[in-house]
Amino acid sequence: MSRIFQIFIFFAIVGLMLGAGCTSKKGSENMVLLPVKDDPTISFRILFKVGSQNDPEGKEGLAALTAALITNGATQKHSYEEILDLLYPMAAYIGYQVDKEMTVIYGRVHRDNLEDYYALLKEVIFEPAFDEKDFERVKSNLLNYVQRTLRYADDEELGKEVLYEYIFQGTPYEHLEEGHVKSLQSITLADVKQFYQTYYTRDNVLIGIGGGYEEAFPARVKADFDRLPAGKPAPVPPPDPPPFDGLHVRIVEKPASATAISFGYPISITRGSREFYALALATSWLGEHRNSSSHLYQVIREKRGLNYGDYAYIEHFPNGGRRQFPPTNVARRQQIFQIWIRPVPNDARLFAFRAALRELQKLVDNGLSEEEFQLTRKFLKNYILHFAPTTMMKLGYAMDDVFYGIKGHHLEIFRKMMDELTRDEVNAAIRKYFQYKNIKAVFVTNNAEALKQALVNNSPSPIQYPTPKPPEILEEDKEIATYPLSVRPENVEIVPIDQVFEN
Repeated sequence: MSRIFQIFIFFAIVGLMLGAGCTSKKGSENMVLLPVKDDPTISFRILFKVGSQNDPEGKEGLAALTAALITNGATQKHSYEEILDLLYPMAAYIGYQVDKEMTVIYGRVHRDNLEDYYALLKEVIFEPAFDEKDFERVKSNLLNYVQRTLRYADDEELGKEVLYEYIFQGTPYEHLEEGHVKSLQSITLADVKQFYQTYYTRDNVLIGIGGGYEEAFPARVKADFDRLPAGKPAPVPPPDPPPFDGLHVRIVEKPASATAISFGYPISITRGSREFYALALATSWLGEHRNSSSHLYQVIREKRGLNYGDYAYIEHFPNGGRRQFPPTNVARRQQIFQIWIRPVPNDARLFAFRAALRELQKLVDNGLSEEEFQLTRKFLKNYILHFAPTTMMKLGYAMDDVFYGIKGHHLEIFRKMMDELTRDEVNAAIRKYFQYKNIKAVFVTNNAEALKQALVNNSPSPIQYPTPKPPEILEEDKEIATYPLSVRPENVEIVPIDQVFEN
């Protein structure tokens, strides 16, 4: 099934138009509008330019806790239970997300219920009650997520978040958005109130509205949000992750029947330039998220059956186990190149790591062939049509365009670049931005000391299969099992699971 999925996608979506019926436009200096006449719903994305990078030292998680309390707590007029009761008959919701640079309060409602919904949305944002009981409940939920869910129930996401902290240590990007246990415990309700007053201001907001709203509605929204207090917080300098040489490994030790692996390094490129789209094409060939035809998937899962999937990224892609396509409003000034190896049997962990690193080296050293380049660009040009199927998603992309300073629309440029880019440009971007020598890797696994010794001793990692494999696979396995790893003992650290995200 190596190319069947690509062919299916190509014919399934021929003739679709990206963003059909949608024309985004800047409503004012702090508004992004996406009128869609035939959409009976209205989508809101209220973006405040604040994220975990703004958390004070020792109060990591404050941005997330503030947003969670605003959207999951009482207002000055209604209890949280009353808000849920009001939203239910509208079949509507108010949610939030917090990343490094932005906080978004979002929701969607049918236009028949717009007046009641918008009144409630304003109330949630403008008039939070900051009730002590709500605060304790929301704070407890975040602590439970960090202490229990992330540590013990989601090894894939755990590994990726540990990798981000590992790569960005010493920068404002370092800590998990939800914070660490000790820092969350230290946050008070007074801290939340002060954070809200500082960052939830009219000078710090970008308002996104999409769907079938009346022409006069945005002006009304702007006038309402202009009543937020003034205040332009000081900007946070871009993160400057410390350089490192060689292969560095952080092993999270926990009782685990399978090993989750993530590895990568910082990259300086962000969306908008030709080089970005060239690199995106190469990354898609190497490991398009949840795409069975991508190269890593073929090598590690399809041919060897070691795990569920193997993917590569040049942009942040949170909660990959629960989504098919890239999320919006997780834009960042500094990204990482990352390869994500979904859990493999513990006895295959070093073999799978070697296999992925070896394929990365082959890509860097050899580039894409003409056939690989042509097939991938044709696939991507059509696959991108799936990235924003709803007004809410299109609105998110339009707001990200503002963040990145893109003239036009990212997804339209992305498709256009698939016609314009040459193989030489793609291979030049690969040589410029991809490398395999200076890597940080995270393993979430058991028996960590044995893994450390195997790494520092460059021990061979032969593999056995429960069912027969073709001779060519077994022959290649010999090369993978002895693929050289140069790891100094001082560059391997073991962290017990109960210490991860603790201090």
